[in-house]
Amino acid sequence: MSATKSYAAPTATSPLAPFELERRAVGPHDVLIEILFCGVCHSDVHQVRDEWGGSRFPMVPGHEIVGRVRQVGAHVTKFREGDLAGVGCMVDTCRTCPNCAQGLEQYCDTHISFTYNSTEQDGQTITYGGYSKQVVVAENYVLHVSDKLDLAGVAPLLCAGITTYSPLRRWDAGPGTRVGVVGLGGLGHMAVKLAAAMGAEVTVLSTSASKEADAKALGAHKFVVTTDKAALGQVQNYFDLIINTVAVAIDLNPYMMLLRLDGTMVMVGLPPEAPQVQVFPLVGKRRRLAGSHIGGIAETQEMLDFCAQHNITSDVEVIPMDYINEAYERLVKSDVKYRFVIDLATL
Repeated sequence: MSATKSYAAPTATSPLAPFELERRAVGPHDVLIEILFCGVCHSDVHQVRDEWGGSRFPMVPGHEIVGRVRQVGAHVTKFREGDLAGVGCMVDTCRTCPNCAQGLEQYCDTHISFTYNSTEQDGQTITYGGYSKQVVVAENYVLHVSDKLDLAGVAPLLCAGITTYSPLRRWDAGPGTRVGVVGLGGLGHMAVKLAAAMGAEVTVLSTSASKEADAKALGAHKFVVTTDKAALGQVQNYFDLIINTVAVAIDLNPYMMLLRLDGTMVMVGLPPEAPQVQVFPLVGKRRRLAGSHIGGIAETQEMLDFCAQHNITSDVEVIPMDYINEAYERLVKSDVKYRFVIDLATL
C-alpha cells in the first residue's frame, strides 16, 4: 500500500478538498502510473453532487488520466518504466463474459470497475480516480500514449474522445457520409474534429449562432442554428448520422426528421430525463435512435493512435488542483473551451 495525495468530495454538498488515500501495492500484472494530467468531465460534477444517485463518499473523481509509468509488476509485458500511459473510464471488468471476450469491455455483463465511484472486481474495494498523484491499474486496462501530442490535450481523449469516436466508427462515418453534431461542448468539439478527420461532411447543429466561427475552426463544414426553422428545413432528410452530445433534456423529434433513410441518431450525452420520441418520424424513414457508451480497450487504443496520426487533441484550459471547485461552477455554466484539465504537479 502507498499513501497518495488527492482531492476528494467528502459529501454531495461539500467542496472538494485535500484527501490522502491508499493505493494498492503493485501486483504482478499491475502498472503504477504517476499522474501528470487529469481531465475534468461533466460526469464528475454529476457524481460528486450525487445527481445520478448511488454516489460513494469520500469520492476522488477523474477518469481522463495521462501520466508516466513508474513501476511495473513482475509479469507485465506491455509497459516499461518511463512509458507514457493513459487510463480511461474503467480499470477492470470480469474479462470472461461474451462482451469482454469480444473486446467490448465497456459492455461487460458482470461488473465494470469504473475508475472512480465504483468497486474493484471484489465488489468491496472502492475505486478512486485521477484527481491524485498516482494510480495502480492492471496492465490490460492501461493505454499507450504518444509523445507526439500535448499531454494535457490528450487527457480528455480518454473519455470525450472515445465516447465520440466509438459511435463514429460503429456507424461508419467517413468519406461520402454526412454527420451532424448536436451541441458544441466537451463532447461535441471532439466529435467535430474526429468526424472531419475521418473524411465525413460535418455539420454542427446548435441553438447558438455565436458558435459558428468556433465550429468552422474545429473542422465543421456547415453550421445550422436549430432555432431557425428555415435553416433546419434545409437539412431535413439530410444526415446519415447524428451524434447528440447534449446533456440536458431537449425535444429529439425535430432532429429525427433530419435523418435520411436508415439514418441514426446516437445519444452520447446523458440528460437526466428519458427522451420522448414520436413513432412516425422513425417508421417513415426507417430511422434509428441509439445509444453508445465509451469504447473497449482495443478501440480506445485505436482512437489514441488515430489522434496521434492526425494531430488531434482536445482544446483545454489547464488548471491547478486547488481551482477545481471554481472549475465545476464554470463547467455547469458551459464557461470553458472545451475541457478543463488538472495539472497534477500542482497537487
